[in-house]
Amino acid sequence: MIDESHYLRIVGDTFRKIEDALEDVDPSDIDFSSAGDVLTLTMKNGVRCIVNTQRPVRQLWVAARATAWHFSWDEERKQWMDDKGRGELFATLVAIAKEHAGVELKPAGT
Repeated sequence: MIDESHYLRIVGDTFRKIEDALEDVDPSDIDFSSAGDVLTLTMKNGVRCIVNTQRPVRQLWVAARATAWHFSWDEERKQWMDDKGRGELFATLVAIAKEHAGVELKPAGT
């Protein structure tokens, strides 16, 4: 398990990347808010996607509709990977935005 300071640094960078990807998105398509360790994305169809930290287990959790994902940091890949093998964090968020808001999110650096 990664130490807390490294975890918090990675989480901060990740949240900034998510916010940067949403910066140019029309808020009527996806509105987002940040409060502490939680990012809430509200899609134009009313679906909310919650991204939050889970400090004790050093994970990021995502929930949208009736689905939840638990992402752990993969140091080798430098990515948040789903514990059940369902993919990478940003790919998951891109798919959620496409399905529920019709928006093609572009994560920073792509």
